[in-house]
Amino acid sequence: MKTTKLPLGRDSEYPHKYAPEVLCPIARSDSRASLGIAGPPPFAGVDVWNAWELSWLADNGHPKVAVAEIRVPAGSAKLIESKSLKLYLGSFAMSRFADAAHVVKTISADLSECAGAAVEITLDPDVGIASLGGTCIDGLDADCDTWEVDANLLAADERLVVGECLHSHLLRSLCPVTAQPDAGSVEVRYEGPRIDPVSLLRYIASFREHRDFHEACVERMFVDIMKRCAPTSLSVYARYQRRGGIDINPYRCSRGKRPENTRLWRQ
Repeated sequence: MKTTKLPLGRDSEYPHKYAPEVLCPIARSDSRASLGIAGPPPFAGVDVWNAWELSWLADNGHPKVAVAEIRVPAGSAKLIESKSLKLYLGSFAMSRFADAAHVVKTISADLSECAGAAVEITLDPDVGIASLGGTCIDGLDADCDTWEVDANLLAADERLVVGECLHSHLLRSLCPVTAQPDAGSVEVRYEGPRIDPVSLLRYIASFREHRDFHEACVERMFVDIMKRCAPTSLSVYARYQRRGGIDINPYRCSRGKRPENTRLWRQ
């Protein structure tokens, strides 16, 4: 991945007026190549972004504020680099729009062009506080000593076929550009051979020094679990902590389901 043109890790001027030119796309193929994905991805899904600090001016200068839910399809050719999105949304603060509908139309058009696919925008969605599904595995007695992501840590028992949901709040990865830590929670919902929860916990812990974008981490989890545990259905949903007023929540699944956008208490 070439990072020379990314705003991440560099001093940036913060535009005060509408500036779509600051948006920076990143080809998803860059990270998928390392997973052996050359053609269409073996999953569906979406990246759910919550921008908590969107603000603009009405025609008469009256400030307006809103929360924006942004849904970027996993099938888009490109993802949107997070700092460039923050700069872009920040440029609305001193820009005038006739009404909220014009704001939605503008953001949707700009992000869709950047991602190469239709991006959904909703203002002031009902993002209630909820919990991840199933059983939390964080309290299990697990020796964690592997800090390079290794799919071989995962294990499943073919003799037991189950349908269950497991989650952890111990997800931590690093930004591939700045090496700053990204903390989050992850839910794994599947049907198939029973996944050893201790092995899953050790696997999640191994991301602590892994440098990649949020979306790529979740895609790696999905691919690794499918290869090692052979579930008949699988979804992986990560809810990352916000940074700069935006949180990113990638969802990947074997069946095209629409994830709920309900934030965790840590978010």
